[in-house]
Amino acid sequence: MNLALWIATGLLAAVALVGGITKAFVPKEKLAAHEGGRWTRDAGAGFVKTLGFLEILAAAGLILPAVLDIAPVIVPVTAVCWILLMIGAMITHGRFGQYNLVVLNAVYLALAAFIAWGRFALEPFTS
Repeated sequence: MNLALWIATGLLAAVALVGGITKAFVPKEKLAAHEGGRWTRDAGAGFVKTLGFLEILAAAGLILPAVLDIAPVIVPVTAVCWILLMIGAMITHGRFGQYNLVVLNAVYLALAAFIAWGRFALEPFTS
């Protein structure tokens, strides 16, 4: 189970890092030109960049606390925060009728729920 949790955590951290870098460093106009970034047309540039930096922090929060053995409880807490972020993403994409992205966000939500459940209950990090 520990290996499955690490794999899920690595996948979710990679998704968070790529999404975060994209939102933080790609101009909003370029994001808005893509179908998946249509929501950025109505969002402020600062909001989009803030989401990007939060996603970068999520990637770090999923991996670094456990690897460095410094407050590893942050890993499942970060997963719970990711669940909340994905609920917002699902609502946003649903409003635009982007149901394929709603499903993708639901997959990310399920990964985060697995990580939170696994690290809080099944295989918590012990010091």
